[in-house]
Amino acid sequence: MDIAAIFTTAFVVGFSGAMMPGPLLVAAIGESARRGFVAGPLIVLGHALLELSLVILLVLGLVSVLAGDWVKISIGIVGGIFLLYFGWTMSRDALKGRISLNLEGGGAESGSGKGMHPVAAGALLSLSNPLWIMWWATVGLLYITQALEGGALGITSFYSGHILSDVVWYSLVSGAVAGGRRFISQKLYSGVLAVCGLFVTGLGVYFIWDAIKIML
Repeated sequence: MDIAAIFTTAFVVGFSGAMMPGPLLVAAIGESARRGFVAGPLIVLGHALLELSLVILLVLGLVSVLAGDWVKISIGIVGGIFLLYFGWTMSRDALKGRISLNLEGGGAESGSGKGMHPVAAGALLSLSNPLWIMWWATVGLLYITQALEGGALGITSFYSGHILSDVVWYSLVSGAVAGGRRFISQKLYSGVLAVCGLFVTGLGVYFIWDAIKIML
């Protein structure tokens, strides 16, 4: 996978994950209602610093073990399966109306991380989320093995594409909450998630096939 493809796919996959309701979205809505637009970018900053530290640790640990094809094959198949499952469930739930975007701030649920600085909340809420840990143990690891083939530029492309998706989405959410308006209809939200899910599913197939080709 070339540098441009790494950046683009990392952005779309990251955007798909960012749009899914979770602790960070809840915190962004609640904090934006209290602090205004700046809350979203600050939460993403904490999230980004945590992920930058993790990427550095993973790169340092992987450089010495990626010489064996079996490592790439294992990571490719496991990460690809996770993407298949993630993409399929995202599209299914979006089309069935099981995922909703509620931008109303100030509720009991939106108080997650309340009293904590948004930067700290962004890091700690991510770290305490089991799905975040699972994502990095599968898809994140898979992307880093791909990006390492492009050296420092490959890793930078992956990280920047991944984080840019969070910056874009949470800035939109914060702007909408702070401005007291809804910037996206439920129908459009579900449609975007369904399309993203199909893309992620296709990417999962690609990574699994890429791993199988190494075995052939």
